[in-house]
Amino acid sequence: MKTVIIHTDGGCEGNPGPGGWAAVLRCGEQVREVSGCEPATTNNRMELQAAIGALATLKEPCAVTLHTDSSYLRNGITQWLKGWKRNGWRTASREPVKNDDLWKQLDAATAPHRIEWRWLKGHAGHADNERCDQLAAAEMAKLRQTYTRAQLAALRDQFVASREPKPAMIEPGFGLLKRQPGDLPFAEEWAEHKREEKELEEAKQARHGSQ
Repeated sequence: MKTVIIHTDGGCEGNPGPGGWAAVLRCGEQVREVSGCEPATTNNRMELQAAIGALATLKEPCAVTLHTDSSYLRNGITQWLKGWKRNGWRTASREPVKNDDLWKQLDAATAPHRIEWRWLKGHAGHADNERCDQLAAAEMAKLRQTYTRAQLAALRDQFVASREPKPAMIEPGFGLLKRQPGDLPFAEEWAEHKREEKELEEAKQARHGSQ
């Protein structure tokens, strides 16, 4: 089984806004860089996409060490994912899992591999992490050249509108999902969920205020 070291990074301007992601993969003396972008997205989605994009390049099962500066990504894949799947892609408090489309893709992408997920501090002099940051920034620059400000603003508004929460369908008498023995406290999961919810609400208010 080949050993691969991966660094990933993702971000966006505005959150939500135009975003980019990137990854640097090393296998022995071989180095590969991959990157991409979306005109309307969030920081968390780009962090997820970076990991998905990196793992998609692997053509056989590998022993992977994946470095990320995103606690959301590392905690989600190592601590929260099992519970989300068991609960039908809802959190322990019955909230729909944010970015479940990408979490499902990442779950499938990890299946063939043996992966160790490592968190590292961003912008702290790690060469491959800094390179990922540069590549992601270059992807965002491409978007600014491709779209006008008005087009990016319109795409952002469409994205925010698509993320507005829908009423949950809960059967009468069906309360909070039970946590299983060994489950970790979901305070961090809940805090991340509410933070993203707040950012999207602020973006929605800003959109209405500009109309």
